[in-house]
Amino acid sequence: MNKINKKELKDMMEHNNIVVIEVLEPKEFKKEHIKGAINIPLAEIVSESKERFGFEQDIAVYCSDYDCKASPTAAKKLQNSGFTHVYDFAGGKKEWKEAGYPMES
Repeated sequence: MNKINKKELKDMMEHNNIVVIEVLEPKEFKKEHIKGAINIPLAEIVSESKERFGFEQDIAVYCSDYDCKASPTAAKKLQNSGFTHVYDFAGGKKEWKEAGYPMES
C-alpha cells in the first residue's frame, strides 16, 4: 500500500483515472466528502470493489483524519485481495478541507 498526501491525491484526481473512496459509514459520507469521491464502507470494501473495479484500477481510500484507522485498514484489505494500485490518503477529509480543496455534501 502506498501512502499519498493531499497534493498527490489532487494531482491524481486531475490527471489519472483514479477512484477515490471514503470508507466511513454512509451518514458520514452524506454530511460531507471529497468532491468526486464515492462511498464504500470499510465492512464492504473488498466485496464492493471486486464487483465494481479491476485489480489494476488506481484506488485511493480515505476516512476522517490521521487518527482514523479505517483507511489504512481498507487499503491493506484491498491489497491483500489482489488490488495492485492502492493508495491511503491518511489526512482524510479534515486535511483536504483545511487545504481548501473541493468538498461536497
